[in-house]
Amino acid sequence: MYPPSLRRAALIIAILSSFMTPFMGSSINLALPAIAKEFKIDAVILTWIPTAYLLASAVCLVPFGRLADLYGRKKVFSFGIVAFTLASLLCAVASSALQLILFRILQGIGSAMIFATGLAILTSVFPPHERGKVLGISVAAVYTGLSTGPVLGGLLTQHFTWRSVFLATLPFGIVIIILVLWRLKEEWAEAKGEAFDLSGSVIYGLGLTGIICGVSLLPSLESLGLLIFGTAALCAFVKWELRTKSPVFPVDLFTTNRVFALSSLAAFINYSATFAITFLLSLYLQHIKGLTPREAGLILISQPLVMAACSPVAGWLSDKIEPRIVATAGMVLTTMGLVPFIFLSQDSSIPFLLSGLVILGIGFGLFSSPNTNAIMGSVDKRFYGLASGAVGTMRLLGMMISMGMATVVFALFIGRVEISETSYPALVQSMGILFLLFSLMCFGGIFASMVRGNTRLPQ
Repeated sequence: MYPPSLRRAALIIAILSSFMTPFMGSSINLALPAIAKEFKIDAVILTWIPTAYLLASAVCLVPFGRLADLYGRKKVFSFGIVAFTLASLLCAVASSALQLILFRILQGIGSAMIFATGLAILTSVFPPHERGKVLGISVAAVYTGLSTGPVLGGLLTQHFTWRSVFLATLPFGIVIIILVLWRLKEEWAEAKGEAFDLSGSVIYGLGLTGIICGVSLLPSLESLGLLIFGTAALCAFVKWELRTKSPVFPVDLFTTNRVFALSSLAAFINYSATFAITFLLSLYLQHIKGLTPREAGLILISQPLVMAACSPVAGWLSDKIEPRIVATAGMVLTTMGLVPFIFLSQDSSIPFLLSGLVILGIGFGLFSSPNTNAIMGSVDKRFYGLASGAVGTMRLLGMMISMGMATVVFALFIGRVEISETSYPALVQSMGILFLLFSLMCFGGIFASMVRGNTRLPQ
């Protein structure tokens, strides 16, 4: 049992880092038009500013999770905070789009090191009967960052230029570095002495890069080639991992650990079915309803605020009763929140939208922390970093798939044209199709969550 002072320090560090990285991810979206104007870049290059960050994070999460298990979670977390903070400063002083993209890659690598170890450190420090509660608090910090990012990002960009968005994260990074050095005295490396699978990491990175780049280019011909390459590389990765003595990711966890496999699948489905909602409703509110970005943001913020309020309660519940039950209830509510949006029309009211967003917020808030609790509790201590990386990877892949589905449906029903009044009926039709697909996915996710088996941890 670790002393209360160390547990408090670990929780504060987790809260600050869990807020900082999603805040950056959501706030930068509001600064993209200003960045494009200053650097005079087209839409294709502009998309690489957020995509480069997501790609670097996704590729590095699992390898850094494994490195943390081998060489120390605090060590990898510390390097990650330093890299993220330094990259934020470099982004703020970037003099070209190419520099900004390169610094965003460094920021994504730092983010991967943080996310691959933050949950693992919490799981290592707190006893099983308290994990759900602290994981719920950590998830609430993530949603708080997501909800405040667009509001503060817009204000900072409007009054202090887009560079201030990157500078805003510096105080958080500095405080976290001080707390780690001053209060976090322990180290956790239960897999110390085992070998690191460099070859597997490279194959994994190539496969994930192919998949993510392929999804981002849908539905072009190039995307098909990249998706085939990425799929082939990931198949080769699975084959390699089954043969090597010290795999970077023991893929047999998916065949021998039912709880881990189905909880990871449920997380992937949930993110795939929900991430594009804000993007779609932002277009609906601004184009169909004629609201300003600020007015649309104030409506859309209702979902992450409800998520942030529900997550600690859901985490606490998952300590008291079977996490599978709480997470499945969350998946059911998420499905119920998605279904009404299938019937979205140009005449739908704002209260109709708000009620759907609140139900989605409750559902996702109930699902996320108990599901994370189940994943982290289903593996041996020496795999905590790996499991933490897996949680982040499911989230990022789900985000990319969600946006990829939106891109394909828009290309098929609207075409590669600027959205105008003539395309409003096609826009609403596309949204109805997407919400139908998302609802069906989430409905399937209910069963993945429900049949995973008992996940109660030993007290």
